[in-house]
Amino acid sequence: MTFGEQPAYLRVASDLREKIVNGSLPPRTRLPSQARIREVYGVSDTVALEARKVLMAEGLVEGRSGSGTYVRERPVPRRIARSGYRSGAGASLFRQEQTAEGVRGTWESRSEQEDASGEIAERLGIEPGDRVMCTRYTFREAGESTMLSTSWEPLAVTGRTPVMLPEEGPLGGCGVVERMAAIDVVVDNVAEQVGARPGLAEELLALGGVPGHVVMVIERTYYASGRPVETADVVVPADRFRIAYHLPVR
Repeated sequence: MTFGEQPAYLRVASDLREKIVNGSLPPRTRLPSQARIREVYGVSDTVALEARKVLMAEGLVEGRSGSGTYVRERPVPRRIARSGYRSGAGASLFRQEQTAEGVRGTWESRSEQEDASGEIAERLGIEPGDRVMCTRYTFREAGESTMLSTSWEPLAVTGRTPVMLPEEGPLGGCGVVERMAAIDVVVDNVAEQVGARPGLAEELLALGGVPGHVVMVIERTYYASGRPVETADVVVPADRFRIAYHLPVR
């Protein structure tokens, strides 16, 4: 096989990827051995190994100790709706979206005070080291972890108020908008940015992914008269979910 300017291992990986996608190498099929790849493509052991690493990093194949490398099952992506906050619903955005999709989900959370990092301080318009309430969530549907979220709220806004702990007290679980309204902070805008990156080891462990899997990250910030009052990172496994937005026309 003649290779062009593209590195040989990428050409091999591309050909094997195409076979996986078109079904020539169906799920649970053993990937050709390193020796077989070397023979078929006329490449070195190093190239064959690097090609297999690419497919592993993309989540298309998985290694089984003492058995070889196998094509992974390809999950059918499901939808996570993002439809925006609806006032008067008396629930968090997650609960509202679950209701809209006809899904019953659960979550676990834990909150603790910490010093704002430089990045979080910039997002919240505060100084690095200022105290924030950090809350980490794991969301589940039918027992499957579907989404992680970490939120930060400046204690200069919520400290020593009944809503200082997002999931406790009389408004626990009601979401940012209603909780802030209870302390006379009127949230009037929310911004979201969506990006993608390789999942961190602890994220993939919590979400049931494998090393190298890509996650989508929604960076969300709530504002009150231009002042950020909460910011969060929402992490979703990209191989299992698609983020769908429903935006009203104004």
